[in-house]
Amino acid sequence: MFETLKNAWKIQDIRRKLLFTLLIIVIYRLGGYIPVPFLDATVMSDLINNGSNNIFAYLNTLSGGTFAQATLMCLSITPYINAQIIIQLLTYAIPPLERLAKEGEAGRAKINKITKWTTLGIALFQSWAYYLTLKNNGALTYTTGFSKVLSEIVIILCFTAGGMLVIWLGSLIDKNGIGNGISMLLFAGIVAELPTSFGATFVALGSTGEPVQIALIPIIVVVFILIIALIIFMDNAERRLPIQYAKRVVGRKMYGGQSTYLPIKVAMSGVMPIIFAMSFMSIPQTIMMFTGTPEVGTFWYGFLNVFSYTHPVYATIYFILIILFNYFYVSIQYNPVQIANDLRQNNGAIPGIRQGKPTADYITRVVSRLVLIGAVFLGVIAIFPIIFTQLATLLTSGSAAVSGLALGGTSVLIVVSVALETVRGLESQMMMRHHKGFLE
Repeated sequence: MFETLKNAWKIQDIRRKLLFTLLIIVIYRLGGYIPVPFLDATVMSDLINNGSNNIFAYLNTLSGGTFAQATLMCLSITPYINAQIIIQLLTYAIPPLERLAKEGEAGRAKINKITKWTTLGIALFQSWAYYLTLKNNGALTYTTGFSKVLSEIVIILCFTAGGMLVIWLGSLIDKNGIGNGISMLLFAGIVAELPTSFGATFVALGSTGEPVQIALIPIIVVVFILIIALIIFMDNAERRLPIQYAKRVVGRKMYGGQSTYLPIKVAMSGVMPIIFAMSFMSIPQTIMMFTGTPEVGTFWYGFLNVFSYTHPVYATIYFILIILFNYFYVSIQYNPVQIANDLRQNNGAIPGIRQGKPTADYITRVVSRLVLIGAVFLGVIAIFPIIFTQLATLLTSGSAAVSGLALGGTSVLIVVSVALETVRGLESQMMMRHHKGFLE
C-alpha cells in the first residue's frame, strides 16, 4: 500500500487529486471543532461516556468524535446513509423509482438528486431530535422566552447546515479527488477517533495494576491485528469464472479466440451492510430521544434494553440484519442478467454453459453462494468484538474500560475496507496512465 502511494505521488495529476482530497479532509476535520452556539457540549460528552445509550456511541464513531462535542459537523454522514437506505428500499416498492434505476447514468443522477433532498429532510429531523435530547438533559443556555425560540432555530439550522456541508464536501472529492467522497470522510473521522478510543481503553486497563487487566492489553492488540489480516484476506478473495471468446472474422482480420475470466468478489458489498444494520438497530434508541428513558420494570424498559450491546438478542438480530442487508445490497449492485447479455453480445461464454438465460442462472447461483460467505464474514467481524467485550468485561469483574471495543471492531473494518478500496483506485489510475500506446 505504501509503495502504491509513493508511486502515485510521483504522477502530477494523481498528486493534485491526493492533495485536493487531503485539503477537503482537513476542512472537514476543522469543521468538527466549530461549536454550535447556545449549547453546553459537556452534557453530550457525559451521555456518551456513561454508556447508557449506544446510539450516541455509534453516532460519535461515525462523526469522528465531533458528536460528543456537539459541533457544527456532528451529524456527519448519518443523514446521507439513512437517506440511501430509504431510497434504495423504495426503489423496489415504487415503480417510478424502479424505472429510474434502470435508465442508466441519467436515471442514477436523478436518484442521487432525490437522495440529497431526502438527506435534507432527515438532517432537519435528526437536528430536531438532538435538540430535544440536549434540552431534556439541560444542555441549553436559554430555556424561556424569545431567546429560547431563537436558540432553537439557530441550533437546528447549524446541525442541518453542517450535515449538508459534509455531503457537499464528499461530492467535491468524488469530482476532483481520490476515492468515494463519503467513504473518505467517514474514514478520516474514524481514523481520528480510533487512537483516542483505544488509548483510553489501554490506559484504563493498565492503570488498575491488576494482572488480568494488564494481560488483556497484548491480547486485544493481537486480536485486532488478526481481524485486520482476515479483513484484508477476505477483501481480496474472489471467484474467477473462466470466459472463452469465440473467433470471428471482421473484414480480413480475425478477432477473439482468447480466454479470460470474470472475477466475482466474495465480499463485494463492502462495509455498507454493517452500516445499514447499525442504522436500523439504532431506531429504538432514537425513539427514546423523544420519549425519554422509561421506568425500570416496564415493558418498554425491557424492550429497549434488548437493543443494548450487553444483550445477546442484540448481537443475534444484528448478525441476521447484516446477512439480509448484504443480499439486498448485492442484488442492487450486481445484475447477472446484464452480465450474461454483455457476454453474448461480445461472443463470450462460460465453458460448458449455454449463452443467455443459462449463463445468467449459473452466475446467480455462484453469486448467491459467495454472498452467503461474504455475509457471514461481515456478521462475524461485526459481532466478534461485542462477544469479546463481554468476555473481557467478565474477566475484569465488570470493568467499563473495554466497553469501547464493541464499536472498535466495526471501525477497523470500515477503515481497512476504505483504505484497500482507495489503494485499488490509485492502482487503476496509474495503470491507465502507463498503458502501451497503439504505436508501441
